[in-house]
Amino acid sequence: MTSPARSSAHPLFELHSRRFQANCYVYPVLSRRSRGISIGVNLNLDRRCTFRCVYCQVDRDVAVESQPSDVDRLAGELDQAIALVTSGQFFEGPAFRNTPKSLRRLNDIALSGDGEPTTSADFPRAVATCVEARRRHGLDDVRLVLITNASRLDDEAVGRAVDVLVANHGEIWAKLDAGTEDYYRRVNRSGVPFGQILENLTAAARRWPVIIQTLFMQLDGQPPGDDELAAYAEQLRRLVAVGGRIASVQVYTVARRPAEPWVTPLADDELDAIGDRLRRETGLVVETFHA
Repeated sequence: MTSPARSSAHPLFELHSRRFQANCYVYPVLSRRSRGISIGVNLNLDRRCTFRCVYCQVDRDVAVESQPSDVDRLAGELDQAIALVTSGQFFEGPAFRNTPKSLRRLNDIALSGDGEPTTSADFPRAVATCVEARRRHGLDDVRLVLITNASRLDDEAVGRAVDVLVANHGEIWAKLDAGTEDYYRRVNRSGVPFGQILENLTAAARRWPVIIQTLFMQLDGQPPGDDELAAYAEQLRRLVAVGGRIASVQVYTVARRPAEPWVTPLADDELDAIGDRLRRETGLVVETFHA
């Protein structure tokens, strides 16, 4: 198995604002996991999410007025952002002027944002909009990415939209932050049962290849314990054993201010040790991304 590359931290990775110019929906960022520019599509202006993760950088205590989505506006913003990045004009501004040449590339268009993108009634239309923008701009090498907590992958309309995404050079980056129910409840703080998340991940990985995303951190100064890591590795092995296709596992840590002050990042060597352990115990491709 090829040894996966590990990314080095770069200050520009901290610039993950979902506000870009006068846009409502679209925001280019330099992404450590994409290893280049990712154009984000935020379908959750209402900050609706099925999780309330302790490490989340979105302030969900601030009331936000719900409003109907404007997919036509989304399409226009997406066209503008693609043009800015692919022309190089994006890197002329002060914020991203120092982007290394090796990272000055558009790697993906990602359905992500201030909540769980699959909760939006316009998720299928947004996928179709991203597919059309990719075709119109001739972005054959640019991926479409769904970043999801897997809580709604069992929904039929969501599944049909993901079929379209995957058929157009799309990838599913699905969250799994825990190996046990107790740790899941402590970290993700969701009303969705852990068993349902595991069932959704199992069905999804049988239907499409998935990339598992996991954030490991210190809680009250303590990294995840040995039993939790063993349970997490077992969940990955079980997914594969029942026919799930895990393309890779992305292991990372806190990079920006989290929701809770008692959440802090792991040191690079701690994160690397977890990555090495998971490679040994699962045989999967595991990539580590430092804060």
